[in-house]
Formats: sequence, C-alpha cells, structure tokens
Amino acid sequence: MKRKMSLFSLVMLTLSAIIGSGWLFGAGMAAQIAGPAAVLSWILGAVVIGLIALNYIELGTMFPTSGGMSQYAAFSHGPLLGFVAGWANWLSLLTIIPIEAVAAVQYMASWPWSWANWTRGFLKNGNITNEGLVIVFLFILAFTLLNFWSVKLLTRFTSFISIFKLLIPTLTIIVLIWTGFDPRNFSQTAGFMPGGSASIFSATTAAGIIFSYNAFQTTINMGNEIEHPERNILWGIVIAFGISTVIYTMLQVAFIGAVPAGNLAHGWQGVNFQSPFADLAILLNLGWLSTLLYLDAFVSPFGTGVSFVATTSRALAAMTGTKHMPTRLGEINRKYQTPRRAMIVDMFLGVVLVAGFRNWSALSNVISTSTLIAYLTGPVTVAALRHQGKKFVRPFRLQGLHWWAPLAYILASLAIYWAKWPTTIEVFGVIALGLVFYVYYEVRQPAGWRALRASLKGSRWLLAEMIWLTIMSLVGSHEFGGVGWLPYPLDFVVVALGSLGCYYLGVHDAYYSESFTIAEELNQRVTED
Repeated sequence: MKRKMSLFSLVMLTLSAIIGSGWLFGAGMAAQIAGPAAVLSWILGAVVIGLIALNYIELGTMFPTSGGMSQYAAFSHGPLLGFVAGWANWLSLLTIIPIEAVAAVQYMASWPWSWANWTRGFLKNGNITNEGLVIVFLFILAFTLLNFWSVKLLTRFTSFISIFKLLIPTLTIIVLIWTGFDPRNFSQTAGFMPGGSASIFSATTAAGIIFSYNAFQTTINMGNEIEHPERNILWGIVIAFGISTVIYTMLQVAFIGAVPAGNLAHGWQGVNFQSPFADLAILLNLGWLSTLLYLDAFVSPFGTGVSFVATTSRALAAMTGTKHMPTRLGEINRKYQTPRRAMIVDMFLGVVLVAGFRNWSALSNVISTSTLIAYLTGPVTVAALRHQGKKFVRPFRLQGLHWWAPLAYILASLAIYWAKWPTTIEVFGVIALGLVFYVYYEVRQPAGWRALRASLKGSRWLLAEMIWLTIMSLVGSHEFGGVGWLPYPLDFVVVALGSLGCYYLGVHDAYYSESFTIAEELNQRVTED
C-alpha cells in the first residue's frame, strides 16, 4: 500500500508552492505600480483567490482525485467545458515551472560576488540570454527528476525546503522593519495612492499577486494521494493560504517602509530594483541579509518548481481521461505512482515557453489571466452540482453558496479585466488553440459530431464570458488598457453585470453527461467523517 500525504506534509507542500518567486519580485513590482497602496493589492488578491478557493474546497472534498481541477467542470457541464477548463488550468500550471527557473536565474545574474562573474551573462536588458536558457533548462530538469521517483521523495524534500522558505521571508520582514522602516514612506512622495485607486486593482495581475496566491490548487490536485482528504483538503488550504497571506502582506509593508528616502526622488515608479529585497538589503548595509536573500532566491523558486511539476503532470494526466488528449500521457508508473510521460512532456514545453517569454513579468501576467479563466468554472460547477447532485456526500458544504459563488465569479471576471488589453485577447487565443485537440479527438469517437453539438450548450456561457471580457477590455477605461468609452469605475459595474448574466446562464446550462457518472463513482468513496 502506497504511503499517502499527512496534513503536515500537505501544508508544507502547498506553502512550498505558494511562497515562491512571487515574494522575490512581487513587492517591488507592486510598489512601482501602486506605491504604498500595494499593501491593499495583496489583501485584495487574497480575497479574490480565497473566495474562489472556497468553491474548490467543496469540490475537492466531494471528488478527491489526482488532477481534480481539470475534471470538475466536466462533471456538471460535459466534456467540452471540462476540457477547456482543464486546458486553461494546465497552461497556467505549465508556465509556473519555467517562471520559477527564470526567477532563480534572474537573481543569479545579479549576484554581487566577484567569484560569481560567470553568472552576469545569464541576463541582458531584463531578458534571459541563450546562456541563461541552458541554466533554466537544468533547473527544470532538476524539478522534474525530484518528482520522478514517487510522492514519498517529494514530500520529504518539500517538508524540509518549506521550513527554510518560511524562515527567510519572516526574517526579512523583521529585519527590515527593525532597522530601516520609515513610516513616512506611506504618506510622502505623492501620498498613499500615487497611481490612483485603479492602480490597486491593476497591480493584482501586473505585479504577479494573483499568480503568487494561485498555488492553493496544489492541495486540490493531489486528491486521492492525501490521507483523509475529506478533512485534510480543507485544512491544508486554510492553513497554508492563511500563513502565506500574512507573509506576503507584511513583506509589502516592510518593503514600502524600508526604501531609503533618496530612492524616492522620482516617485515609486523610479524604484526599479533588479533583485528587490536583496538590492534593498545592500542599500541598508545589511550584507549578511542580502547573502541569505540571494540564497533563498535559489531555494524558494526551486521548492515551488518541484511542487508544480507534481501538480502540472497530474493536471495533464487527468485531461486524458475523456480521450481528448493522447491517452498514454495519463499512464501512471506502477512502481512510483507518478505520471512520468506527462512530466517529460511538461518539461520540454516549459523550455519552449522560456524561449518565447524570457522574463518573470511577462510570464506572470500570462499565468494570472489563464488561471482566472479556469477558475471561472469553479463557482458555476459547484452551484450546478447543488441541483444535479443533491444526494452527494459533502464533507465541506459552503454556507451561503448562493451569495459566495456569484461573488467569486464576478471577482474572477474583474481580475481578468484588470490584466488589461491586449493580454486578455492574447490569452483567450492560446486557450482557443486547445479546441483544435478537442475537436480532432471528439469527431473520431463513435458519437462524433452529435456529442460535440450536445456539449456546446454546456460551454456556451464560458464562450460568452470570454467574448464579453474581450469587448470590455477593448472599450473599457484607459486605466486598464481600453480606448476609454467606459470611464473608471463605471467599467467595473458594467463588467460585473455582464459577467453575472454569464454566471447564471452557466448554472442553467448544466446537463447530465457520461462525466456525471464518474462524479458519482468518485463521491461514493467519500465519508462525512
């Protein structure tokens, strides 16, 4: 009998995924965009992702299965929606693997020691060079190999590295507040909100805040590899998400307060550190802290990268269940219980992504938007299953779902809008490419075009949502990349109302498909205890 993950191991794995490169770059980028108000951006990001997570906790405890995030939408709305949700989620997860490697290499390129001159060539004009690309590939290879030989090895590694990853950010907060904190930074230099209130919202995606919190789904996707999933999925997410929210918010507070007054002569937009916290430590003559931070810039992305190889491979393997992707990608190695083929495919695609997007900022914006598109299906699915699966066992039942589900959906829609034009249409286009795979495999099956037409109804609401958000991104306010036909904040109201209509259409369009039978079988294994 294979060993399953305890609650402690699960929390450590999730924390190892959440506390990654986001803390190394996010605070500096958010401060550039929103100034001191960036603190509110981290709180807002936590509220958005936290509400979405509540919907997925109910689904995860109802259907404890590996790669579950790629399957839930199919249970209520058929295989086409399940595939689109799984494809969007897999794309976002796939991008996280190379972004963590890129983060480590970007920090390596700024190592201040004379013996490290050989790392200078890894970065040029803010982008990874071909030389740096080789190092990125070695990181991705290491991430993959640590997952190649079982969950047991993975949990031992992440439990150890997570403790280190928690200590360094915590120490950074304490030292910066103790030695260099100036509360006047929160009110001087154009005030608390130099970019206006709109900058608080745009920073959630542009500064990688949504991306940083995204890793809660690591717990969901481990599914039946968890001890007592009916309760540990809930507590694993609550504990890990709560700790990470406090750490991220306090890191932003410490960063804002510790920037020397001389560096604010040109406002917060002029604070452009290549290695934000390490550069700040050097300015404050904290050489020992900068050394620790450069070390953690290696360790934190490494731990997150390792965790997401596990999550991403299971998401890809789960997508093969409906036979709309090559089924061999879903095969689990009998000895080590890991989807090895899926891991190898993810590894090579990760290298291709870095070759196209060679800096942390560009990758994080793409990840945030594609993740949120996948998350749109969660609130719709959980609400639809309250009607379709009334007799399902629900170890965690979200109280007040009729309020929380549509609110989570609206917030996810707004966060996609905050990504700004043309990021929205670019990501929608990449997601649409997945439909080529779906149609190719669907028409080759016995039901063929008839099944495709049946599943279109269950997916039309998401198509309507993406068209709606594309139009709104184009015609919306200048603050979010639009042409300005709708001024801020009226654009928020219009986006929310249109998205709410798509939400209720989605709940209405749920139907019973063969995938619902899979949901019934999974739920039969669940106990209330």
